[in-house]
Amino acid sequence: MREFNVEKQTKALIDYTREWFNKFGDNSRAIIGISGGKDSSVTAAVLVKALGADRVRGIIMPNGNMSDLDDAKLLAEHLGIPSEVVPITDYYNAAIATFEKASTFKVTEDLRINLAPRLRMSTLYAVAQGQEVTSFVVNTCNASEDYVGYSTKYGDAAGDVSLLQDLTVTEILQMGEYLGLPEQLVHKVPSDGLSGMSDEDKLGFKYAQLDEYISDPAADIPADVKASIEKKHVANLHKLQLMPAFKRI
Repeated sequence: MREFNVEKQTKALIDYTREWFNKFGDNSRAIIGISGGKDSSVTAAVLVKALGADRVRGIIMPNGNMSDLDDAKLLAEHLGIPSEVVPITDYYNAAIATFEKASTFKVTEDLRINLAPRLRMSTLYAVAQGQEVTSFVVNTCNASEDYVGYSTKYGDAAGDVSLLQDLTVTEILQMGEYLGLPEQLVHKVPSDGLSGMSDEDKLGFKYAQLDEYISDPAADIPADVKASIEKKHVANLHKLQLMPAFKRI
């Protein structure tokens, strides 16, 4: 695995975060969706260290029953940040009902799964625009999931600034421990909360294997796992790249 000094990297991330937000004023705010998982927990903790709890707003966005609701509330309470529960259920159901009447496309399972994170991102931007001071939506994706495209384009993959994009899951777990977050938030079984499956079951390999491959493609992991990782990486590169655009001649 690549070398990682958790104290050094955490302090550098806090400094980067403070500097980035303060470019827009020392009262600018961070808007973050809280799911109760490791990524939003670590990101929120870094924001509090960098800006102070009063400049962070945590938004919890259940779609019907949210299995992680208590964990999300625990994080907000642990960090002392203002938070609010903003359900997306009504407009999710309204959108699905509208789509079901369409004649040119079908409501597929992937459509259902990816609609929720896109509505959540729209909600976060609405919250940001509803603040009385300049506010920015913070992305919570990490390097491991980005590498294999485990995110929703224009959903959880969006945002104004990304704090974990260059950190693997293995490194984020270390950072969560270093920041003193509750163990149940840092080490819970990761899940997208959408498909009913754990992240690793859905991906078909362990995060430890993915992180090892990212660190060293020649690492001693099964050939089929390497092939699966690289296939997902190539197929999902469009999520990490700027939109292709024609350049006039």
